[in-house]
Amino acid sequence: MLPESVRIVEVGARDGLQNLPTPASSETRVELVNLLSQSGLQHIETGSFVSSDYVPQMAGSDQVFKTIKRQSDVVYTALTPNLRGMEDALKAGADEAAVFASASEGFSQKNINCSIAESLKRFEPVMELAKQNSMPVRGYVSCIISCPYDGATTPRQVAEVTKALYQMGCYEVSLGDTVGTGTPLRVKRVLEACCREVSIRHLAAHYHNTYGQALANIYASLEEGLAVVDSAVAGLGGCPYAPGASGNVATEDVLYLMEGLNITTGVQMNKLLEAANFICHQLGIRSHSNTGLALNK
Repeated sequence: MLPESVRIVEVGARDGLQNLPTPASSETRVELVNLLSQSGLQHIETGSFVSSDYVPQMAGSDQVFKTIKRQSDVVYTALTPNLRGMEDALKAGADEAAVFASASEGFSQKNINCSIAESLKRFEPVMELAKQNSMPVRGYVSCIISCPYDGATTPRQVAEVTKALYQMGCYEVSLGDTVGTGTPLRVKRVLEACCREVSIRHLAAHYHNTYGQALANIYASLEEGLAVVDSAVAGLGGCPYAPGASGNVATEDVLYLMEGLNITTGVQMNKLLEAANFICHQLGIRSHSNTGLALNK
């Protein structure tokens, strides 16, 4: 039984832009978020409060949050990997924070220079400060299918980290196929393992499209009852710590699938295409969305 409605979490303005060889200007980032806000999307990852030494593409996120034209029905999220990041997100007026952990030890070490257990320990003061300020926190688990350093990830590993994030206070945990090697059967096995620990109502899909399987994996997840999908306008993104990983699944492609399934999202395709065309023009790139390319002919 497929869900009647799906919430699309737009990650293009953060996850989609953080791997650019040349950072987009703050003005470009602000305009992208403003255009996305007008499309009917109700959840937009807007920036990240990390060290600019590590992710220069996200420098100036405080100004982005302070400059965007906020819509009252849109949640603007900030990635906050540590206590300093949470403090900065609160000052900037973010509506929601996000923290991330890996299901793979190798990826955790390469990405944030610590073990999975150590990364979860780091989140304790972050979660406490969020609680004190009534700030909702969303969790991410990366490498749910495989890791570029450790190989295959077991569903049990994913379920354990998912459970830990949920028990720490994350209202929702987004399951990331960071390398994009997932297939429907493998994704379903991960969801089954996670659902033994956390209700499907608190899980989301974050699938990269490296092997062209993201939409198939999303459909398989819908069959399991999942009703929250992360995607990036124009298929922007990738992962600097996952060699060969292409971008996120395109929001336009996800929307086309949902419309074909009669699943409500509240997102308007024409407005979404405006945002996609804007950012592709600004970056001088071609859209990675099949739907976008077809509709722009």
